[in-house]
Amino acid sequence: MSEADAEAVVDALVDAVVDTVVDTVAPTRARRSPRAVRSETRIGDEAAFVLHAYPYKETSLIVDVLTRHHGRVALVARGAKRPRSALRGVLLAFQPLTIAWLQGRARAVSGAQGASDLRTLTRAEWLGGLRPLRGEALMSGFYLNELIVKLLARDDPHERLFDAYLRALGSLSDERAAAPVLRSFEATLLREVGYAVQADHDVAGAPIEAAKLYRYVPERGPIEVDGGQGGRDETDALVVGRTLLDIGADDYGDATTLAQSKRLMRFVLQHHLAGQVLHTRRMVLDLQALEEGAAR
Repeated sequence: MSEADAEAVVDALVDAVVDTVVDTVAPTRARRSPRAVRSETRIGDEAAFVLHAYPYKETSLIVDVLTRHHGRVALVARGAKRPRSALRGVLLAFQPLTIAWLQGRARAVSGAQGASDLRTLTRAEWLGGLRPLRGEALMSGFYLNELIVKLLARDDPHERLFDAYLRALGSLSDERAAAPVLRSFEATLLREVGYAVQADHDVAGAPIEAAKLYRYVPERGPIEVDGGQGGRDETDALVVGRTLLDIGADDYGDATTLAQSKRLMRFVLQHHLAGQVLHTRRMVLDLQALEEGAAR
């Protein structure tokens, strides 16, 4: 399959899954808006993905989900660990769901981060459409989830981010190269949370030129540097202008762009994570070290 064909397949998958969600919750558009139906206490028929789940009491789970119209939401899935629960086996990562919850039952839960934001999950149904992630794609998926959990505030809707996440999962499940997928999603996430990589002009307002060298400083942007000023320190990163322009165009086909954008995104993300550790990245490095040690 060519690159263009693969791109078309992924775009078709995104459209199909989103359309399925919309058709499920709004069979007649004139009768009901595609947004989730609201009542005083209930949110229903909302497209979602599970980001993280952990045990709560003996039979329940606390589930962190990314939804299309409500952003990141924390839900209590009561009884989800019981053998006959309708939720058992449905709350899986990387699979599109439609869910419902009670908005008016938020309550504090001892020991839970963000506990005051918890609501009660009442329904979850699997929509299908994505193949399970395996190997490198699976680790990449966990990395995307961890980025969202650490950078996206709860109850902050970002429909474009939801669609970008769905597109990324579609690409990973189609076994496309992970690196361009990750760089594209990182750029979208940073833009959506207000930390966009400035890719079209430098801090002086001059247009980025492909052949020039730039020092990227978080909170400011790219600063043109002379060829003799190529050193870097812990507060900036060096890239050529072509890399910035390619990031702006969401084009990671060039090998230099792919390598430099990885270093730049890692640098910018570390700055905005403010000391938070990305455990999936650490795990990948540890696995690589083990593989290298076994090969010796």
